[in-house]
Amino acid sequence: MARHLYSCPLRWSDMDAFGHVNNVVFLRYLEEARIDFMFRLAPGDGSPSFSGGSVVARHEIDYVRPLVHRHEPVTVESWVTKIGAASLTIAYEVKDPDQVYVRASTVVVPYDLAAGRPRRITAEEKFFLQQYLAEEPAAA
Repeated sequence: MARHLYSCPLRWSDMDAFGHVNNVVFLRYLEEARIDFMFRLAPGDGSPSFSGGSVVARHEIDYVRPLVHRHEPVTVESWVTKIGAASLTIAYEVKDPDQVYVRASTVVVPYDLAAGRPRRITAEEKFFLQQYLAEEPAAA
């Protein structure tokens, strides 16, 4: 299984009054990594995959430890944990080589903007996503 790595710079404006990255800013980091994954890495030159739009149906975030301002970026590592007929789940870790700051997941629904409704995942999109699909853990 492949994992997508996105380097995310920390901005001074990301900090809150307590001197660490504000909890809401982590959503922006996840969004930047997700957009990079779904649109810049979409298969094929000129492929319409994922270009019709998508909406977030759910976010789940576990804040593991505070992240304070520094000049080095953090890495947002992402992979797919579920592919349904009309949704997918992306998991993330916001981290550096020494520690994890956030573990999160997002349920994304492909959306037909012209029709104003959700749509199914295409065969091309599914093929692309399967490269990043995590193996199911073995039953104990």
